[in-house]
Amino acid sequence: MQTDYSVELGREDETLAFPWAGPDGGPRYYDLKREPERLAQIEEAVRFPELREFLAVVNSSSGKLETAKCDAWTSGEMNPEEEIFGAPWKFGSYVDLLFSEFSKRFSFADHEEFLKKIVSLLSRAPEIPASAEFLLRRCFYHEHETLPEQENLRDGFYVTFYLFGYGNDESKARQQWSIAMKLVSNAFAQLTFRNPSL
Repeated sequence: MQTDYSVELGREDETLAFPWAGPDGGPRYYDLKREPERLAQIEEAVRFPELREFLAVVNSSSGKLETAKCDAWTSGEMNPEEEIFGAPWKFGSYVDLLFSEFSKRFSFADHEEFLKKIVSLLSRAPEIPASAEFLLRRCFYHEHETLPEQENLRDGFYVTFYLFGYGNDESKARQQWSIAMKLVSNAFAQLTFRNPSL
């Protein structure tokens, strides 16, 4: 499995405001760490058991991370760097990750250390047609969830984790993604539950 991380902190790069809510009663943030029963309200977690399992692992009360957003999809559009997999289909997902410890959310060094460790751990995974990418991005944290929108936002960080499985058809791509997701779930459990320095 190909694994890498990069830093995206430029002015034009994607950011996250946290917590978030979609317009007109659409999708919104659920605190899965403190309310794990909310998993049943996340459409992607209901449709894809592997994603549900990953969200449960990351948001475990004994873990050091939690999630903010996720999605999963199938696509036949390949980027040039994906041509090495020689497959016309991919199944992909993303999950936005946050540190549970409030002070760590504002530490670039803590985020970079985590990324180096998870990439190193996943580099030992078996060779399968899949790729995992972690992007360190800027997050604007609402300091008090109950205050109006004009409140001060605190500038911190978060990580977007992308995972893709590749195959000759949609089913094979989904199968490779599923295998890769299990490998990543195991790596996250190993790193965030057993590593006191994280």
